[in-house]
Amino acid sequence: MENNYTYNYVEFNDDESVNIKENTIKIQMLDYNKDKKLGVMIVGLGGNNGSTLVTSLLAYNKGLTWENKNGIQKVKWLGSISQYGSINLGYNKKGKIVSKLIKDMVSLRSPEDIIISGWDICQDDLYKACKKNKVIDPALVDQLKDELKNIIPMKSIFYEGFIATNQDVKCNNIKSTTNKWDALCSIKADIDEFKVINNLEKVIVIWAGSTEKMNNKNYDSGSHLIESILNNCPSISPSTIFAVATILSGNIFMNTSPQNTINNAILELADQYGAHIGGSDLKSGQTKLKSVLVDFLVSSGIKPLSIVSYNHLGNNDGLNLSQSPQFESKEITKRNVIDDIIEENPQLFEGKKPDHEVIIKYIPAVGDSKRAIDEYYSELMLDSRNILSIYNICEDSLLAIPLLLDIAIFSDFFTRIKFISKDGKENNFSSNLSLLSFFFKSPIDDEKQPVINAFFKQRNAINNFIKICCGLPIDDFVSLHTRF
Repeated sequence: MENNYTYNYVEFNDDESVNIKENTIKIQMLDYNKDKKLGVMIVGLGGNNGSTLVTSLLAYNKGLTWENKNGIQKVKWLGSISQYGSINLGYNKKGKIVSKLIKDMVSLRSPEDIIISGWDICQDDLYKACKKNKVIDPALVDQLKDELKNIIPMKSIFYEGFIATNQDVKCNNIKSTTNKWDALCSIKADIDEFKVINNLEKVIVIWAGSTEKMNNKNYDSGSHLIESILNNCPSISPSTIFAVATILSGNIFMNTSPQNTINNAILELADQYGAHIGGSDLKSGQTKLKSVLVDFLVSSGIKPLSIVSYNHLGNNDGLNLSQSPQFESKEITKRNVIDDIIEENPQLFEGKKPDHEVIIKYIPAVGDSKRAIDEYYSELMLDSRNILSIYNICEDSLLAIPLLLDIAIFSDFFTRIKFISKDGKENNFSSNLSLLSFFFKSPIDDEKQPVINAFFKQRNAINNFIKICCGLPIDDFVSLHTRF
């Protein structure tokens, strides 16, 4: 499938006067290989997110049902835009909306196409993991007991000090080598073997492990990063090993935890090896709501003065975040989600950001059922005040799983896109798959692509790209032809 797309864009002169440019490019969408599956490898396979995704896919593919107090249930990918997301194509002659599912517009992989494997620092099989994690109804887990018992995570890597000390008791499934380059080669071999044995078209490695502390070491180039791994540098984290191993194998790495795994050196390596990356930290619940509400307030000309976000949860994520180095990583991604909205409205904020506080507490009793309380304190005209207080109870992992599915499906789709310029030069999407920012709290920052955190801009970017692929005009809510 091919389409020519002509578009205008703005370039600024040195004095910030506007220069309007026009470009035409051919967009070619390669279909996926119907004879091959899509591989997904999860770091933290036995955690809440990994075990829940595997179990949900198994149940979905088998068409299993189970009964609870609300009746007979089946797996529905609610929260997934690859499965339920629709795009407004326009309005018919009666003024009614005509829409279509994204998956019916372009060639996306389906959940049935996905094969999953992965690593974990804990050797529990996935049946035992699901029973521990208490996310999925036992009536469903028990139907899959035999299959889940046979899924045992591969040995992972663990370097003391990167995740909380309360995770040490789980570490019984660790690769024997202490040499970081040897560990990287072992992880790469795991990826390559998984791809060959299962006849996969490509592999997407998703870091869903515990949040690491922020890494303050600066690697000024890809070669410097490789050299640091070869030298067994203490600053090299497990997530960095997985990221570089994925890149060297020419596959896709997605960081769904908050730590700053992906940096300029990682981006440089991804460019060199034709790999792709995305992240960081899933935007699933409280922070997604924040990106919507701040956008709403600021777009309405209302000035947020303070934003306070509190939540407590009792899953292993909450346990790991109960120590300050790991919490710092989470705090940064939660704070950054409003930065571009503030920067876009300098007159409203007059050079001062809202007071912004993030608090997370570990409360074992509530398990995966996270309680979130948010207060938005804003200024109105005549020095009046507006207060929005929101209390939100959500199943933390069940908001995250559809996002993991979407990340796998859309990253596969975006890497099958070719851009052909007027002179015939072919390009793929940049190594930084920034169109996936809709799914992440903290989109990867690079020198080329602007960081967009506002919720509706991110979703519209996906919608508009799908429309471009189909040769349709992008969203135009002005509908000028109807205005006169």
